[in-house]
Amino acid sequence: MTAHWQDQPEGGGRLSIRLLINAFLRGGRGFMRVCLYPITLYYFLRRGSERRASYEYLSRVFGRPATPWEVLKHLHCFAVTLADRIYLLAHGERDFEIEVNGVELLQDYVAQGRGVLLIGSHQGSFEVLRALSARCPEVPLRVLLDKQKTPAMTEFLEALAPEIGEAVIDVSQGGAAITLAVAEACKAGGMVALLADRGRAREVLRRVDFLGEPAPFPVGPWLLANTLQVPVMLCFGMYRGGRRYALSFETFAERVEIPRDDRPRALDNILQRYAQRLEHYARLEPYNWFNFYDFWQQDDCVDVVPTSASSMREA
Repeated sequence: MTAHWQDQPEGGGRLSIRLLINAFLRGGRGFMRVCLYPITLYYFLRRGSERRASYEYLSRVFGRPATPWEVLKHLHCFAVTLADRIYLLAHGERDFEIEVNGVELLQDYVAQGRGVLLIGSHQGSFEVLRALSARCPEVPLRVLLDKQKTPAMTEFLEALAPEIGEAVIDVSQGGAAITLAVAEACKAGGMVALLADRGRAREVLRRVDFLGEPAPFPVGPWLLANTLQVPVMLCFGMYRGGRRYALSFETFAERVEIPRDDRPRALDNILQRYAQRLEHYARLEPYNWFNFYDFWQQDDCVDVVPTSASSMREA
């Protein structure tokens, strides 16, 4: 079985990452795309756990055994979106064609001044959302990310756009500090974005159906939403090939309500709705799913419901 995603090593060392970033910036995006073909092949041959995870996921979404070519295409799509973070942080939208859907709904919520919780997943590019936030500088955007997962890459990318790096809420600082930072951002009428499809080690998870089999999802993001009582929107930045991305916003709830006397059932209903939207986008853009570990078989899955949002430890 594939190791827990937090135990997977960062791809490349600091020197190689620095060299790649500088080369991609100097050579441009066309040069980058040429370089990524041999890099993808290298990882396909050397990273067996990620290769097997890709094969299992694609076989589920296609309903048949995936081919080696499809696995290569999946890994290459991930490599492109990862490299595109460099250009999105350095140049914003300049190098891309970004189709935006549902932004009017987001603007309506922002106009209310209540704050908005934007929940995404490890599908496509979350960086597209951060690039588009430059259109509304008067509305602050905070992003929950785990800086310890890929420290070298995070360090060099944030050097390209320090103001964006400063807007990151590092989830490794602990649940209470995260909740406080998110609450302050929402109180100021800002937006807070987080990913809700990966559970950290020892995080409370519950299983709901996803692509034909129960899969574990963290409950922390939804307990946080219940605590904040602000509008919740889902956002997906899907890579469409070439320079094209599609960023979609959709309303999930005016506010998330999780009654204390019916917490397990309420959480299961919320998680199932979220999983259904993930499955919709997985089938729409199957090569945009970037959870390269055994998503359905986490050893530390715990079907226990905590009593507060202080257990929030988002990836």
